[in-house]
Amino acid sequence: MSRRIKRTNQQPRSRDERKESRPHQARSAKKAGPRPGGKPGGKPPRFAGERAERRPPKARLERAELERAAPAKPVEALLPTKVQTVTVTADENNMRVDRFLEARFPGLSFSHIQRVVRKGELRVDGKRVDSKDRLEEGQSVRIPPLKLDAPKVGGELSEAAQKTLKALKEMTIYEDDDVLVLNKPAGLAVQGGSGMTRHIDQMLEVMRDSKGQKPRLVHRIDRETSGCLLIAKTRFAASHLTGAFRSRSARKVYWALVPGLPKPKQGRISTFLAKEESEDDTIMRIAQHGDEGASHAVTYYAVVETAGNKLTWVSLKPVTGRTHQLRAHMAHIGHPIVGDPKYFNIENWQLPGGLQNRLHLLARRIVIPHPRGGVIDATAPLPPHMQQSWNLLGLDASRFDPIENAPEE
Repeated sequence: MSRRIKRTNQQPRSRDERKESRPHQARSAKKAGPRPGGKPGGKPPRFAGERAERRPPKARLERAELERAAPAKPVEALLPTKVQTVTVTADENNMRVDRFLEARFPGLSFSHIQRVVRKGELRVDGKRVDSKDRLEEGQSVRIPPLKLDAPKVGGELSEAAQKTLKALKEMTIYEDDDVLVLNKPAGLAVQGGSGMTRHIDQMLEVMRDSKGQKPRLVHRIDRETSGCLLIAKTRFAASHLTGAFRSRSARKVYWALVPGLPKPKQGRISTFLAKEESEDDTIMRIAQHGDEGASHAVTYYAVVETAGNKLTWVSLKPVTGRTHQLRAHMAHIGHPIVGDPKYFNIENWQLPGGLQNRLHLLARRIVIPHPRGGVIDATAPLPPHMQQSWNLLGLDASRFDPIENAPEE
C-alpha cells in the first residue's frame, strides 16, 4: 500500500481547474495490505509531528514544471575531473567508504566505486582503505577524478533482462517519475559483495533510461530483512532523498518477532555501537562513548501484541541508521529477533513448532518528503515466513501500531 499525501489551503475550484492541477498518480503493482492501526479502506494513523508541504497543488506543479524545463547539468559535470580533498562531516561519521562516495556523488556505479578504492586511488588521511572501512568525522579523504560508466547500447531486452524487469515490477509498491519503492524479499541482497551475483543494484541495470542512467539506491536494508526499499529514478530525486536521510526527515517503522515480553512495553534504547570483526563474521557490539569507531544509536520500541508471553510482536522506530542497529539493540535488552543468525544468543531456547528459523524483521513502512512536494508513504506486507508465524500465533496484522506516537528524535 502506498500513497502520496497532498494538501491545499485554496478555495474550492472549478472542475476544469481541478483537472488542470491534478498531480501525477502513483502506479502501484499491488496492494500491500492493511496499514498498522487502520481499518480496511480507512485512513491510517499519521506519524507524530508529520507535516506535508502546504503549497497549493497548482503552484507546486508549476514549480515542478520549471525545474524540469530548466537546463540540467550533465551528471559528468557533478563529478570531480581532478584530484580533490574533502573532510568527513559529522553526518558522515561512521559511514562506510563506498557509501560515502555514493552519497557524495549520486550516479556512480557500484563497480566504479569498488575499482577506485581497490586501486588505492582514494585515500583517507593519506592511507589506502577498504570499501567497507568506516570514516570518522574530521578525516581527510583524497578523491580521484571520477566518471560514469559508458551507457549501454539501447535495444531489445534479453529474455533474462525481461525476467528481471518483471521481478522488479512485482516487487513495486510505489512508483512515479522520480521515485520507486520496492518490497524487497528476504534473502535478496541490496548490493553486491563477495560471491554475490544477484542483488537489487545489479537488477536495476535493466531500468537504464535513454541517457544510460539507472535508478540509484538511497538507503539499504539487510539481506535477510524484507520490506520497503527506496530507490531514486533520477539524479534530482537521488540528491533530495539522500539529503532527507542525512537530515533524518525519513521516518521508518519495522516489525519484529522477539522471545519474551519486553518491559516496559514502550521504551527507548540508546547505546553506542562499534563494528567487531573476526575471521568468520562481523557484528556490531555495544560500545562506550569514545571507543574507536563507536557511533551513537537510538531506537524506540513498542509492544503491539503477545502470544502467551513466549513471543512478542514489537514495532521499532530507528532514529539513527547504524548497521544492524535494530538487531543489536533488541539483543542488548534481552529480546533478540527470532531467527537472527548473528545476534540471537538465548541458550537452550526452542523455536515453537511450525515457525521457520528465518529472521523475523520487516521494514514495514517508510514516510519521506517527495522531491517535488508532498509526502511518499509506503507500506509493505508481511513476508511469507512472517505471515505464517503470525497465523500460527494468532497475531492480527491489522492491529493499531503504538510506535506511531514515538518521538522523532
